[in-house]
Formats: sequence, structure tokens, C-alpha cells
Amino acid sequence: MTVLSIVIPIYNERDVWRELLRRVEAVDLSPLDVQRQIILVNDASTDGTGEQLEQWWHDLHRPDGSLESAARFHHQANENPNPGCRMPDAVTHKLIRHEKNQGKGAALRTGFAAADGDIVLVQDADLEYDPDEYPQLLAPILAGQADVVYGSRFLAGRPKNNNIRWTNYLANRALTFLSNRITGLKLTDMETCYKVFRREVIARVRIEHDRFDFEPEITAKLAALGVRVVEVPIRYTGRSKSEGKKIGLRDGIAALRCIGKHRRRTR
Repeated sequence: MTVLSIVIPIYNERDVWRELLRRVEAVDLSPLDVQRQIILVNDASTDGTGEQLEQWWHDLHRPDGSLESAARFHHQANENPNPGCRMPDAVTHKLIRHEKNQGKGAALRTGFAAADGDIVLVQDADLEYDPDEYPQLLAPILAGQADVVYGSRFLAGRPKNNNIRWTNYLANRALTFLSNRITGLKLTDMETCYKVFRREVIARVRIEHDRFDFEPEITAKLAALGVRVVEVPIRYTGRSKSEGKKIGLRDGIAALRCIGKHRRRTR
């Protein structure tokens, strides 16, 4: 059985993270013979998200087993299940806490270090990306056709009705173009959340950047390793800044600097 580690960095996603977790747990991976490990990294949230996570974790480990029966199977807390007793598509959980807010890259670095799976997948804590895409994202790796998979929002051109602002779209395309120039890859969406790695590949990458500049950094370092990177199309429902979107101009500038840094290294 293949174990999939799903790393979810969380910062100020009060209530939203609950629905995201429900969707992650609900995806049927049993046809793929995949067991999932869900790793939630609370990056020092300040809006009550941390308190919600702590209460959820407490309830998860309640000794009287009083969780609602309908959710009980998906809320078992066996982090080290007996291999001889594993049920198909079982779900295990880990909660990791940062005492100080460090950024998405730092949260992923923490989550990757805690991952036990054969495959590692990045999932944002908002509802912009649909966990129902997991089978499609996993397929190239499970088939032995790829070492890394990126879920592209733009593989067949700009998707319609996805709430992506033109400024964000153009910035994404520009950053992806510049990234491709230094890496030699032919990606359409370098900035996508959905990145899936064989564990032995991500274990070879040292993540240095703490914020959203993780995206060009990881892409450049994967290209330097010469691993097989493929894209698959995904759905996407963007949200506005008023709805909680956190990436902005500062992150775009940091991404540009990161690309420039790795360009010098490549030369």
C-alpha cells in the first residue's frame, strides 16, 4: 500500500480549515490502494484558528471515543498503525505548531520533515484548490511516469470562472516564464499550490526560503536535480483579498529576487 502524506500549512483560516480538512478526508483513494497521512502545520495563527485546531486535536484523542460515529473512521489518531491491520484508504493525522509565524515555505519545511509517506502532496488550507483532484495528481507518479507533478490552472489556457484577477494572472505568467528560462522546464503554472513529490525526491531538496518564494525555489532545485516533472490540469476557485487571500505584491517581488538568485547559481 502506498502512503500519501498531505502537508497543509495553516495561517489564519478560522473555520475554513475545517471544511478543507473534511474535503481532504472525504476523497476516495481506495481504488488507488493509497493510505493518507494528513499533516497540519499551524503557523502561529492569531485569529482563533490555533485554538480551533487544539480543540480538534483534543477531541481526536478523547479517550472515551465519543466522536460522532459517522466520522469516527476518518478521525482515528493512530500515527503508527499496525501494518498488519491497516484498512484500505485509512487516514492518520499529525498537528504541528509554530510558536512564531514564519511563512508558507517554513511551514512546508516543517511538514515535509514530519512526512512518513511514499508520496508528499502540498495542500493549501483555503478552499481555492479541490482535493477531488488527488487521483489525477497522483496518477503519473503511481504509474512510474513522473517524480514530481504540478497541478496547472493554465494548462489549456486561462480557465474561465475561476475568479483569478488579471493582475494575478499576468504576474503568475511572467514569473512562470522567467522561472522556465532559468530551469529549462516548460511549465505553465510554476506558482500552483498543488505540487506532488516522490518522498525520496523532496528529501533531497533543502528549502531555504520561508514565504511564498518557496515556489520558484523548489522549482529551480527540482530542475537542478534533473527529475521528471510533469503537469496535469486542475480546477481552481480563487478568492479575493477581502475573503482572506494572502499573497500580494511583496511576495511577487520576493519571487523575482528568488528567480534572480537561482539564475546566478545556474550560471
